[in-house]
Amino acid sequence: MTPYKLWYWSGIQGRGEFVRLALEAGGIEYRDMAREEGDEALLADLNGRAGRTPFAPPYLDTGDQVIAQAANILLYLGERHHLAPAALADRLWLNQLQLTIADLVAEVHDVHHPIATGAYYHEQEAEAARAAAAFRAERMPKFLGHFEDAANANAGDWVMGARWTYGDTSLFQLVEGLRYAFPRRMAAIEGDYPALIALHDRVANLHGVAAYLSSDRRIPFNEDGIFRHYPELDGD
Repeated sequence: MTPYKLWYWSGIQGRGEFVRLALEAGGIEYRDMAREEGDEALLADLNGRAGRTPFAPPYLDTGDQVIAQAANILLYLGERHHLAPAALADRLWLNQLQLTIADLVAEVHDVHHPIATGAYYHEQEAEAARAAAAFRAERMPKFLGHFEDAANANAGDWVMGARWTYGDTSLFQLVEGLRYAFPRRMAAIEGDYPALIALHDRVANLHGVAAYLSSDRRIPFNEDGIFRHYPELDGD
């Protein structure tokens, strides 16, 4: 099969990382196009499309179609490459979980950019500090509690039971990102979510994921991405 073409920004993990992790865990061949050709090539490809075009990266060029939005891409990969259960009700529940992860990712971004995405962080620091306090106190426990329940919903080591799915790799990335952005807060509350943290650790030990994490294909977290560590926004 011709390798998939994944289009996402070259210097950040961002939303594209949820797709990368599933591809790597599944041993699915792909090309990370902007890392090969540059962000200018990404913009040229995106702006050169017509018709049913992606709104923004990430998007996956399968050779036959172009699929955008991380949850939508994972829905496709899950069915095509057995990274999701066969039963429709199970696939829908897994997609529901992925969409909830996307909701939390959006809230993480809004912590450091609560006023305007196009403005710099230093232009909205006071508002970000207020948003971060509410996020740490209220939103993190609410979401993490839901994902803890999801990790306990089925018998077995994974969110869907006996075999890992893209939901597991996405929850791994979520924990990694929150640990980077809010290390003090996560250290204070991680013990409340033992099933979620155990699932994170199992994903880290999957052969494809372990190889990816130790390679230069894994872009380090940084302050240009969604999960950003500003010490002044963290707290116990």
